[in-house]
Amino acid sequence: MSFDKLIERIIELKNPTVVGLDPRLEYVPEFIQRRYLDKDGWTLKAAAKAIYDFNQAIIDEIHDVVPAIKPQAAYYEMYGHYGMRTLEKTIRYAKLNGMFVMTDGKRNDIGATMEAYASAHLGVTSVGENTLEAFGADALTVNGYLGSDGINPLLNICRERDKGIFVLVKTSNPSSGELQDMKLADGRTIYEAMGDMCEKWGSEGIGKFGYSDVGAVVGATYPEMLTELRKRLPHTMFLVPGYGAQGGGAEGLKGGFDENGLGAIVNSSRAVMCAYKKERCDEREFAQAARREVLRMREDICQYINLK
Repeated sequence: MSFDKLIERIIELKNPTVVGLDPRLEYVPEFIQRRYLDKDGWTLKAAAKAIYDFNQAIIDEIHDVVPAIKPQAAYYEMYGHYGMRTLEKTIRYAKLNGMFVMTDGKRNDIGATMEAYASAHLGVTSVGENTLEAFGADALTVNGYLGSDGINPLLNICRERDKGIFVLVKTSNPSSGELQDMKLADGRTIYEAMGDMCEKWGSEGIGKFGYSDVGAVVGATYPEMLTELRKRLPHTMFLVPGYGAQGGGAEGLKGGFDENGLGAIVNSSRAVMCAYKKERCDEREFAQAARREVLRMREDICQYINLK
């Protein structure tokens, strides 16, 4: 229970970052695309195979310096059942290489349906006498705006199977304030109220580093709110999107970390996957370019925090 496994990996690698593996086919170098398109044609099957090769090569290059990956389910769903197979294989390959895996699915439902999501992504599925992992991620992003009915079905699985969830609290997109910044009758903003609920939901799943198994998604694009929420939510691990491509800077992130440089993990997706395009290097060096980008990102962020 809790995010101890993730935090231990962050400490070991001195790196509070996660790579979002959210690949579109156009991000994949042409030489990999051709490997499958020439064989299977312009099909979903060919695209999904090319994407898995792309993911695998990046994981090979970064697993010893980055603690986690965060595949966004939508980028796999768009390639149908072939894409979902690639998601499953990507999760398993990353875990075989010692990486923590958080599936970015932003699932949101209640009762039996939320139990099914929990079983699919974090738990097991019963097939006769067997219990089998469908995807096997370590954590899942969820939308908490249905209240406790949408979160409670996840908590038992988190505690039984040492898993975690990240609940949307203050998201990085420009229009997040249209709802999340609205004031409630007690004077709190909606995002503050959601953060307070994360603390409550996680109160029985606190680990040795002081963080529970219920984390929060808090965007890098709102550094003042990130700092404010760190003080308000002392037991809540933060997943921080919005660094880099969305405009969030490293210095603004420091308020999301505690005095030991822990409590947050910062995501970067396109900047890593497409680093070879930014560098304009040979496309066959795409994975090495991804490694250079994650090393740059680690140095950029760690200059502002006291990660021990």
